[in-house]
Amino acid sequence: MAIDDEALVAEQITYYRARASEYDRVYDQREDLRELLSVAGDLPITGDTLELACGTGQWTRALAARARTVTAVDASPEALAIARTRATSPNVQFHQADLFAWQPARRYDSVFFAFWLSHVPPARFAAFWATVAAALAPRGKAVFIDEGPAEAAREDVAATVRRLDDGSSYNIVKIFHDPEQLTTDLADLGWSADIRFRGNFLVGVAEPRTSTH
Repeated sequence: MAIDDEALVAEQITYYRARASEYDRVYDQREDLRELLSVAGDLPITGDTLELACGTGQWTRALAARARTVTAVDASPEALAIARTRATSPNVQFHQADLFAWQPARRYDSVFFAFWLSHVPPARFAAFWATVAAALAPRGKAVFIDEGPAEAAREDVAATVRRLDDGSSYNIVKIFHDPEQLTTDLADLGWSADIRFRGNFLVGVAEPRTSTH
């Protein structure tokens, strides 16, 4: 039976709320993820930066070292509580919001999201990028990091099941984007994107081809 899109997104939020206390374990266990954090110094993060799906703040702290200000948004209050203890710089502000319902109240020089695009359902892909475009100031850039398609051999499904330490299981969205196809999909939406591999990860920089501001 197909899973209703609204229900799947709601279950995904519930999963990440429940997983907040376990989330950082993956960074402790994987050296490649810890090394990936160093890529922040090479990214075009400038001025006022919006971070979408900031989670427990693993990337927020690195962004704050480069940006004038960071506005970090996530749906999980539990994850945000951890993020506030990790990213304590005065130039960081946190906000709780469902990113599929939230709209930016202002524009930013950079919009950043790590390991979030793979959790956007295909039916919401265009709307999500419209939200990103609405958040960007003229000549602003969207910067994103995610798992590469090599992971698809392990989980080649649009929705997958994740389990927590207590044995509870949740359905979430998980899509492993091919960089060439993703570049094409973004071009169809009016974006110019440069997406490259960093190990098994994708690192992308995108900007609207035609300004609508």
